[in-house]
Amino acid sequence: MSPYTFSPRSIPCEDQWDVIVAGGGPAGCTAAMAAAREGARTLLLEATGSLGGMGTSGLIPAWCPMTDGQQIIYRGLAEQVYRAARAGVPHVPADQHDWVPINPEQLKRVYDEQVTAAGVTVRFLTAVAAVDLEGPGQVAALIVANKAGLTALRAKVCVDATGDGDVCAWAGAEFSQGAPGTGELQPATHCFILSNVDDYGLRHGKPALGDTPQRGLERVAESKQYGLIRDAHLCVAQLGPRTAGFNAGHLWDVDNTQPDNISSALMQGRQLAAQLRDALAAIHPAAYGGAFLAATGALLGVRETRRIRGDYELTIADYLARRSFPDEVCRNAYPVDIHTGRKEIQQALDRKIHAMDRYERFKRGESHGIPYRCLTPRGLRNVLVAGRCISTDRAVQGSTRVMPVCLAMGQGAGTAAALAAAGDGDVHAVDTAALRARLKAAGAYLPD
Repeated sequence: MSPYTFSPRSIPCEDQWDVIVAGGGPAGCTAAMAAAREGARTLLLEATGSLGGMGTSGLIPAWCPMTDGQQIIYRGLAEQVYRAARAGVPHVPADQHDWVPINPEQLKRVYDEQVTAAGVTVRFLTAVAAVDLEGPGQVAALIVANKAGLTALRAKVCVDATGDGDVCAWAGAEFSQGAPGTGELQPATHCFILSNVDDYGLRHGKPALGDTPQRGLERVAESKQYGLIRDAHLCVAQLGPRTAGFNAGHLWDVDNTQPDNISSALMQGRQLAAQLRDALAAIHPAAYGGAFLAATGALLGVRETRRIRGDYELTIADYLARRSFPDEVCRNAYPVDIHTGRKEIQQALDRKIHAMDRYERFKRGESHGIPYRCLTPRGLRNVLVAGRCISTDRAVQGSTRVMPVCLAMGQGAGTAAALAAAGDGDVHAVDTAALRARLKAAGAYLPD
C-alpha cells in the first residue's frame, strides 16, 4: 500500500473518562464492571451490537469448566455472570458447572444488565481505529470510528480487551504471534445453531454412519464427500427445546489481524456450517434429519493471534508446576487446548492426537496462578491487557484463552486500572498487595 497523509483537521475529543476498555467480550465486560465499581468513570467500547464476544455474537455453545474438579474457582464477577446466565438453560442440573450450555440471547441481556448496573457507559458499534501517543509508551487518546465519524477519547488508563491486542500493538508494544519458528495459528471455528433437532431421536436413535456422530464425522471427513469437512472436530450442547449449538469444524490459516483473510474465512465458515448440517443429517437422521441451520456466529471463533509481551511471560513450565505468584490476580485450571494444525489432520482422524492431551492435565483441586505482570505490557505506561492475548508462551495460551479465565482476569485488570487511574496512571506501579486485597474483598478466588 502507498501512504496516505490526512489533511490537517480537528475531530471531537472526549476527556471525561478515567478508564476506557476497548472490547466488550468476557474480559472487557468484567474489566469495565470492576473499574466502575471502584469509582472510576468508565467507558466500554464494543465494535458489534452486543456484549459477550464469543459467548453471544460468536455462538460458542457451552462454558468451559468453571471448576477445578472440586469447586468453582472463577469467582467474583466471573461467577456472577455465569450464574445469571444459567437462568437461560433451566434444563441443566443445578450442580453441573462444567460444559454448561449457553443461551446466547439470555447471556446478552445478562451482560447488558450487569455492566450498566455497575455504572459503566457502553458504546456499541464503535471500533478503535487508531492510537495516538504523547510520548513513548504513553497513550494520549484512542481514535474511534462509529456513526458519528471519528472521535478522540482520552482516559488516564486504557484496558485492551480486543482479543487481538490491537491497542497495545498500535501503541508500539512488542508481541509474538503463532507457533515459534512457523507462525502457524490454531484453526478457527465458525459456530452455529441447528433448530428442529429431534430430541427423542438424539437420545434413542442410532446413527446411520458410525457408532456415534463423532465416528460418523470421521468417516465423512475421510471420504471428502463434503469439501470443507476435513476433520472430526465436534462439540455440541443442547441450548433449549429442539435446539443445539455446535462448536464444530475447522478453518486453517485464519489470521484475525488481516481484514481480507478474516473476510474470506467468514464466508467459508458459513459454507462449512451448511455442509456440517447436511453431514449430520446423513450421519444421524433420527436426530438431525429435519434439522434447520438457524444461525451462524456473527464472529468467527478465533483461538489465537497476537500475544502481547508483558513484564512476565507465563510459560508451560509454570503451568505444569501449578505455580503460584505473589501478584496473581486469578487462578486457572483449564487444560492446554491447542487445536489440530493442518499437518496433524490425518493424525487426528486416526485418533493418534487429541487437542487437549498434548500436555498433562491437572488433577482434581489443582490450578495455577496468573500474575498481574502478564497484564502489564512492556513499554506501555498507561495500558493494561486482558483476554486471550495476555503475556504467555504459545502453549499456555491454549489454556488461558477461554471464557471463564478471561472473565476472572478481566476483573483483575479493571480493578488495577481504577487503582492506577486514581494515581498517575502508571499501571506498572500498582500496589499488587492492595490490588489482591480489593479482588478478595470482591469475591475473587485467590488462596493464600
